[in-house]
Amino acid sequence: MSFKVIVDSCCDLTPSLFREEDFLSVPLTIRVGDHVVVDDASFDQADLLWRMKECETAPQTSCPAPAQYLDAFACGADDLYVITLSALLSGSHNSAQQARQLWLEEHPQARVHIFNSCSASAGEVLLALKVRELAAKGLPFQTVVSEATAFCTEMTTMFVLESLDNLRKNGRLTGLQSVVTGALRIKLLMGATPEGEIYKRGQAMSVKQALSKMVEIMSKDAAHAGKLLAIAHCNCLERAFQLKEMVRKSCHFSDILITETGGISTVYANDGGIVVAY
Repeated sequence: MSFKVIVDSCCDLTPSLFREEDFLSVPLTIRVGDHVVVDDASFDQADLLWRMKECETAPQTSCPAPAQYLDAFACGADDLYVITLSALLSGSHNSAQQARQLWLEEHPQARVHIFNSCSASAGEVLLALKVRELAAKGLPFQTVVSEATAFCTEMTTMFVLESLDNLRKNGRLTGLQSVVTGALRIKLLMGATPEGEIYKRGQAMSVKQALSKMVEIMSKDAAHAGKLLAIAHCNCLERAFQLKEMVRKSCHFSDILITETGGISTVYANDGGIVVAY
């Protein structure tokens, strides 16, 4: 049976992975002032970072319409696995669910599952790779869904940002947290709850110290051993490689994948942000 892993554009797969026929991306859109950016292959990160810096108002993101997911469902694959960013952070998941209901009305025998990653960026990457791994083995549809869901439940997501301003402006973070950290120049180590909400895991006086705390948490988590670690960076490749070396010294991941943030992740990670998942 053929399959397709359909992701929304907050899934920061590498360009080489996106060129593989197993994956298909449905883009969200970004508005900065009067300028609209489609988060697809045409995305220009440097241009978006510049526009966000120059614009006085917060960038706004829009989820795909159900029709966009329906277009993706028409790819011809027998089994469709859809991965969206956290349903608590975006309407992308709800849009995909609506599309599924419409698709099943016309194709009642179709097999379509919508995964709520309860994460974003690097977390979506790991789930997409896991689904592809399971589906490529030829496992039954429901087995893939069950095992990938269990994988998602056990996944950990953390991130460290240079600036929390976009998260605050878009209501993803309390104003008090943003004001206090900005005034004191504190860098927060953030994580995702099992439900996909953002919460604080620690703080430090610099990004380097916050990343060290991140590595310390990972090293103490026995569940990390043998897993793949995904590191997504926003315009800070050197920082991502520094984190990779820090991880190698104290953790036991099977491998480490470094990728770059796409449009939606760039909006929230902002310049210099790091997102990890395992």
